Amino acid sequence: MTTTDTGGPQSALPTPSHTVGPFYGHALPFRGGEDIAPLGHPDTVTVHGYVYDGEGRPLPDALLEVWGPDPEGRVPTADGSMRRDPASGGFLGRNGVEFTGFGRVQTDADGHWYVRTLRPRARGRSAPYLGVCVFARGLLVHLFTRIYLPDDGTVLASDPLLSRLAADRRDTVVAGAEGEGTYRFDIRLQGEGETVFLEFQ
Repeated sequence: MTTTDTGGPQSALPTPSHTVGPFYGHALPFRGGEDIAPLGHPDTVTVHGYVYDGEGRPLPDALLEVWGPDPEGRVPTADGSMRRDPASGGFLGRNGVEFTGFGRVQTDADGHWYVRTLRPRARGRSAPYLGVCVFARGLLVHLFTRIYLPDDGTVLASDPLLSRLAADRRDTVVAGAEGEGTYRFDIRLQGEGETVFLEFQ
């Protein structure tokens, strides 16, 4: 009689206790979190991409928070745009009117994410950018970065942060224009092409 050892470490499947958390898919995402721009606004842009781990694999359970100023360069002060169902108390999504400048989106099963927001305006010497905070399993501390939207090149070159980065590192925080107000921005947490992350003190 032949027996198979199914209890050995080599045959055990990973469980949540084997994976470094925390996990952000429960309670934090909200309906319409990716739709930051008011409906039909002429300055709407779409930014999308993938989140990759250190081995180049897409992360299906990362969470991104994105925020930015309005097209006039003003930081929004709207109280909020979320609506609740008066009967159940559940979220119905945004009202499509106020621009709060803030969104929260989870990556899908393929590690893809997107937000629709308003194109930020350059302020002083700073090039237009969106702030991003990345949460993912295995990250015990969230990461901050920026998404610079391509401009005429002159503005990007004069930005105080970008001007201090080597060209190959600078490219990791500049989105690629895909036309018709759409930009591609991938986030690499480690390894080759790692995104530049910022530390706030």
